[in-house]
Amino acid sequence: MKFQALFVLLFLTCMYLSVAQGSYGDCCLGYVEKLRPRAKKNIESYRIQETDGDCNMRAVVFVFKKRSSQSKLRTACANPNELWVQELTDAVDRRNAIIN
Repeated sequence: MKFQALFVLLFLTCMYLSVAQGSYGDCCLGYVEKLRPRAKKNIESYRIQETDGDCNMRAVVFVFKKRSSQSKLRTACANPNELWVQELTDAVDRRNAIIN
């Protein structure tokens, strides 16, 4: 009986750890200091990461254009309080408004 209880406890612990690790998969953990001009031209969109839920820091997440159909989405996290980040989000908004 003790072995079964130990097994169930170990199983639940493993399940808890796997859920906890998966919850931070889409959060920024740090900021980039700057982006190269070429990278700035390849920004497709951005989203704002808030401190609610699983993520513990505010960030602007820039999403870059895909290079090929099989590559995964590339992103970069930036500090929303930085002036260059605010200017870049405005530029992306203007560029997307012209396209749409």
